[in-house]
Order: sequence, then C-alpha cells, then structure tokens
Amino acid sequence: MMPRTPPFDDFDDLFSRLATQFEEMSRQFDMTRMGAGAAAVDLRDSGDRFEVSADLPGYSTEEIDLSVSGRVLTIHADRTMAETEEAEGYIRQERQQAAVERRVQLPEPVVADEASASYNNGVLTISLPKEAPSDDGAHHIDVE
Repeated sequence: MMPRTPPFDDFDDLFSRLATQFEEMSRQFDMTRMGAGAAAVDLRDSGDRFEVSADLPGYSTEEIDLSVSGRVLTIHADRTMAETEEAEGYIRQERQQAAVERRVQLPEPVVADEASASYNNGVLTISLPKEAPSDDGAHHIDVE
C-alpha cells in the first residue's frame, strides 16, 4: 500500500506560491506608483540644514526647476531631444521626452531665501538651511 501524503501539504504549497507572487506584484506596484520618471532622492539632516541629493542623469541645469513652498521641496526636470538622420533616401526622426518630478516633505521649516543647489555629474545637491520661513509663498532656487 502506498503511503498517503498529508492532505494539507498541497494547500501549504499553493499558499506559499501565492504569497511569493503577491510579494512580487506588491514590489512592482510600488515601483509603478513611484513612477518610471521619479528621481531617487536622499534627505539628510546636517544639524543646521537639510541636504537633498537627487539623481537626474542627462539633464542640464536649464532643464531643472526647484522650488520650496512651506515644508515641501519640489524638484522638476524636463527635457526634449530630437534626432534626425539622413542616409540613402531615408529620413529618420526620433523624439524623446523625459520628465521627472518629486516632492520631498521636509521635517522642519527652512529658510527658502538662503537655499542653494548645485548639479554635478547627474547628481543634484540642494542645501536648505533650517528655520521658520519668512512667508508662505513658494521660492525659486537657482541651479548652478
């Protein structure tokens, strides 16, 4: 007589496979919700200021727009590239647009007028001195 397998082993295997699939779907959903055009951002508390680093490879400083409104830093970058190639009667045109926007909630108010930013090798670095803001309006930050 053949030994019988416990009746619930098949269910355990099924639930284990479903749990693995749901975990993978959850990771994919999180990446989609963050957006394909979302920039990776690091926020660091340096005592008297916050330092934000954002990966924005391929953009120029003219294509990057930063603003602070209250305790929210907004990073926006937008570029459009066009390429035309002519060879043997073919004309090929390719256009590509890439846009990135991130909003970073700051833990404390900052002095927007004293904020500064630099862009080097695809990494945007923003320095935001801590303090109560002088007004509630948005302040534009120039990228050097």
